[in-house]
Amino acid sequence: MNEIKKIKVIGAGLAGCEAAWQLANMGIQVELFEMKPKKFSPAHKSPDFAELVCSNSFRADGIYNAVGLLKEEMRRLGSLIMECADAAKVPAGGALAVDRAAFSQAVTEKIKNHPNISVIQEEAAEINTDEYTVIAAGPLASDAISESIARLTKNEGLHFFDAAAPIVTFESINMEKAFKAARYGKGGDDYINCPMNKEEYLAFREELVNAEAAQVHEGVENPKVFEGCMPIEIMAARGVDTMRYGPLKPVGLTNPHDESRPYAVVQLRQDNGAGSMYNIVGFQTHLKFGEQKRVFGMIPGLENAEFVRYGVMHRNTYINSPGLLTDKYNMKEFPKVFFAGQITGVEGYIESASSGLWAGICAGCTILEKTAPEISARTALGALSKYVSNPAVMDFQPMNVNFGIFEDLGVRIKDKREKAERYAERSFEEIERIANELKEK
Repeated sequence: MNEIKKIKVIGAGLAGCEAAWQLANMGIQVELFEMKPKKFSPAHKSPDFAELVCSNSFRADGIYNAVGLLKEEMRRLGSLIMECADAAKVPAGGALAVDRAAFSQAVTEKIKNHPNISVIQEEAAEINTDEYTVIAAGPLASDAISESIARLTKNEGLHFFDAAAPIVTFESINMEKAFKAARYGKGGDDYINCPMNKEEYLAFREELVNAEAAQVHEGVENPKVFEGCMPIEIMAARGVDTMRYGPLKPVGLTNPHDESRPYAVVQLRQDNGAGSMYNIVGFQTHLKFGEQKRVFGMIPGLENAEFVRYGVMHRNTYINSPGLLTDKYNMKEFPKVFFAGQITGVEGYIESASSGLWAGICAGCTILEKTAPEISARTALGALSKYVSNPAVMDFQPMNVNFGIFEDLGVRIKDKREKAERYAERSFEEIERIANELKEK
């Protein structure tokens, strides 16, 4: 009689669900542990799996940037997260944004209905290094599993602080001041834009940098903030024009109310399929709730905004992966134990899901006593796995996928679009080879 192949996956976030899906589709029995709804982290609210906390955007789509290329690689390898994201898409110009609830509900339904996945809704506290396990507990792992991870990794843990943007209702936005458009006309009128003149911008910045911040979890002072998710008040404090070169950049937009070019623009992106909620793009924050309402109410068009969620800040934890993991996301010392998601040091929704995809594939091949496909930094998937497992990386910190961590093309190409096409062409050759290998296995 054939032995039943089993594995434990801890955490039903983006990475955990993707890993469980890949494993289950390889015929492996998966026990997926998720502590919700019995217990929630400080940032999670929904009982559904793959909950999106910071934003509803998966960032740029298309193959002309690294994260768009990563999405396409995942689609070609049968990604659950990409299937559900594409189905729950909402207008967002050149980006892929989703209806949060519809996306999470779709992932939850597919996971719960898979015959090879058993969902165990309780907190996993212990890690047995003799059992096949994927740890995708997330950057807000519970105290119990965090302590087990600390023992397992000999306390080689690091942390930084992450922040989420507020959400307002569409009906509360003053469209006599705001207007719908996308920069340079990309995506039509997918964004709501709140224009500022110079005086409004300077007054807003002054109040923003002097607003009262909320207490950071655990009373930590001067927290290390991930640059890609910086609180807007910290960005504002870095310089008078820092926001105008970031999320408030006015380029590519004209105010149709008076045909003027705004000095700065605050953009809002649709957050659900019905278009009844919008999040303030780039406004991750840890200001007190009252201060958010007061200061953000200075933005033209948001003076009477109804906030359905205020911005929050929370601690994210990640391990020192270069000293602990291989490029297959399993531990060097305990090869049956795999890690996936932000806890490995990949940053971003798609990057987290992609690590779950590759960890799941590699774990499945190992359990089935097959050789896992080799992957290189010619692909986005491989570039990320090589980055987090490279012992030569100094001062390791979370990283979004970018062409800078890819294997060099070996030829100088000035045109960015042509260069991206070359990256994609090279990537898809390898992804096709991997997909064919997996079919054969």
